[in-house]
Amino acid sequence: MRRVLVPGLLACCGLVALSALSCSPGGSGKAAASKTIVIWEQMDPEERARFEANLETFRQTHPGVTIRHTPYETEQLRTQFQTAATAGSGPDLIFGPSDQVGPLSILKTIQPLDQTLEQGFFDRFIPGSLDTLDGHLYAAPDQVGNHLVLCYNRKLVPHAPETAAEFIALAKRLTKPGQYGFAMNTTEPYWLVPFLGGYGGWVMDGQARPTLDTPAMVEALAFLKSLRDQHRVMPKESDYQVTETLFKEGKAAMIVNGPWSWSGYRKAGVDLGVAPIFRLPNGAWAKPMVASKGYSISVNVPKDRLPLVVELMTFLTSPEAELRSVRELGILPSHRDAYRDSTLLNDPFLLASRQAIEQGGRMPVVPEMRVIWDVMRPEMQNVMNGVKTPARAARDMQQSAVAQIAGMKQ
Repeated sequence: MRRVLVPGLLACCGLVALSALSCSPGGSGKAAASKTIVIWEQMDPEERARFEANLETFRQTHPGVTIRHTPYETEQLRTQFQTAATAGSGPDLIFGPSDQVGPLSILKTIQPLDQTLEQGFFDRFIPGSLDTLDGHLYAAPDQVGNHLVLCYNRKLVPHAPETAAEFIALAKRLTKPGQYGFAMNTTEPYWLVPFLGGYGGWVMDGQARPTLDTPAMVEALAFLKSLRDQHRVMPKESDYQVTETLFKEGKAAMIVNGPWSWSGYRKAGVDLGVAPIFRLPNGAWAKPMVASKGYSISVNVPKDRLPLVVELMTFLTSPEAELRSVRELGILPSHRDAYRDSTLLNDPFLLASRQAIEQGGRMPVVPEMRVIWDVMRPEMQNVMNGVKTPARAARDMQQSAVAQIAGMKQ
């Protein structure tokens, strides 16, 4: 879910945005600017290839329109856009995960699309792909999911384990010199959430108050640590890149990751299988976070360019655009017609993905979610590094969250 920004892009992003958003005194400059759309996006390489193919299709029916796009890692997309938009510049569209909606809407840098777009525009999407914040919709989704599942190498694991006992026994049997039964990113809290949810907890309540100091959080942290220290089925150090490399090289039999990774595993020669994350020791299924990814419109888009920006966004969330490479990427579309497409209903990967989504919980898009991630991350790492007990980490992350949210609202 977290991606590294391509080197050198930060330096040129401002130039790209300014050239697209500025107009020369002459009429020809204004006309050129009105037909130029700038997009900043967070996508994986395979997802970006689909995006570029869709842009080319749009260009073919819109001669004279220039579309420029710049890739960003998730956190940098948000911070760079905040800086640019508050200064009156930046892109016309941004594309990324739904949790960026909260902070960007608070700063009033993105438009409430339910007021910008024609009435009934959002009726085309499945309800599970839409996120309402304070009564408004700020993003048009092009996919739903962004959730975590169990990925396994079918050369080593013929069938996915469904219970914690099956999983641990299998992982132990497959752990040997040069090979791990399991690997997972234990540095990012997004990977902790499925286990927290499976033990009956969640990151916040319905009033956006943090709920981190709970028995569920203690159990989730203890379970993950036990996989490494007690059962010894995981590497001592395991971040996203380590996990990716081990799995692609056939040195990890099972990992936890999202649909965005599947295409890369296939290209690496992995005989890939996917399934919902197994039931935990309490008998409940793991509960991954479910989110959408989509497009938001900057408040700085000039009125003369807004219709063209809306037209492009409408195309990018159409069945034609959403269904392109959807099976290869493992992406579930957000458009009602695309979601019900018969070619998707029989795909075993997408069926497993749907099951995981049905067992998951919706990611909150409130601004407080940013604080939750920031306080969970170091405490999760403290537990894995042996610096704190799960109980102490749960207590400290709760105290930090309460204090930082209070400060944010002052």
